[in-house]
Amino acid sequence: MNQRPAINYPLQFAFLLGLMGVFIVLTAFLVPFIGSLMLHTPFMQVTSQLNRPENTDVSRFLNTLASLLVFLLPALLLARLVSKQPFAYLGFNTVVSAKQVVWVLLIMFAGIMLSGALGELNEKIPLPARWYARAKALEDEYKASMMSLANMKTRADYILSLIVLAAAPAMFEEILFRGGFQQVFIGWTNNKWLGIIITSILFSAFHFSYFGFLPRFALGLILGLIFLYSKNIWLNIFLHFLNNAFVVTQLYLASRMGRSLEKTMDESVPVWWGIVALGLLVIFFRSFKKETKLVLTAHQQQIYSSPENIHS
Repeated sequence: MNQRPAINYPLQFAFLLGLMGVFIVLTAFLVPFIGSLMLHTPFMQVTSQLNRPENTDVSRFLNTLASLLVFLLPALLLARLVSKQPFAYLGFNTVVSAKQVVWVLLIMFAGIMLSGALGELNEKIPLPARWYARAKALEDEYKASMMSLANMKTRADYILSLIVLAAAPAMFEEILFRGGFQQVFIGWTNNKWLGIIITSILFSAFHFSYFGFLPRFALGLILGLIFLYSKNIWLNIFLHFLNNAFVVTQLYLASRMGRSLEKTMDESVPVWWGIVALGLLVIFFRSFKKETKLVLTAHQQQIYSSPENIHS
C-alpha cells in the first residue's frame, strides 16, 4: 500500500515551481553581475558581449551556472523536503546492467529518428501570421544563443561544449523534470501515463521553442518511460547526454567542414521515418522493461538474502 506523502502533491508542485521562480529572478541579476566582473563590462552590456566569439568561454560558464541554479537546486530542495533520503528519491542508485545500457543506446538512436521526423511535422503545422512571427523570432534568438555557445574551433572547444551543452543540461534537466516534476505529477494524478505526458509538455515548453516542441515532447516521453521503468536517474542522464552530444557533434563536424551551422541545426528527416522509429521504440522498450525487471528483482533478492536481513 502506498503511503500518503507528508506534503500533498499540489503543494509539492507549488513549492517546486515557486523555487524555480525565485532562482530565475536571482539568476537574472546574478549572472549579468558575475558577467560584468569577468568581462569588465557595464552590467547592461553583458548580454550583448556574451554573444561575441571571444567571450564564448564566459558565456558557457554563465549558462551552466544559470542551469544549475534554476534546474538543479529546486529539485534538490524539494527532495530534501519530502524525503529523508533525497538522492535516493531523485533516482540516484547504482542498480544497472550492461544490457540496460545497450537498450538505452538503441532507444536513443530510434528517438533521434523520431525527433527528426517530428521536427519536419512541426514545421508543417499552420500558425496565424502574428503567432508565427513571434515563434520565429524566439527560434532565431535560441539559434543565435546556441551558435554562440557552440563556437568550436578546436578539439578542446568540442570537449568543453560537450560538458556545457550536453552533460550539464542532461544532468540538471533530468533531476528537475524526471526526478522532480514527473514524480509529483504521477502522484498528483495517480496515473503514470498522465504524469509523464504532463511532465513532457512542461519539459518541452520550458525550452521556449515552438518549432522544436514536438521533438522535445517526444524526447520527454522517452525519458519519462526510462525513469518510470528503471527508477535510475543515471540512465536518464546518459540518454539525454547522448541526445545532446549528437547535436553538438553535428555542429562541430559542420564547423570543421565549413558548413553552415544554422543549416545544420535546421536539418530534419522525412516524416515516414517517424513511423519506423515508433515501431523500433516499442520493440526496444519491451526489451528494456524486461531487462530492468530482472535487474530490480535480482537486486531485491540480494538485499533480502544478505546476512543482516536473515533472522534465526
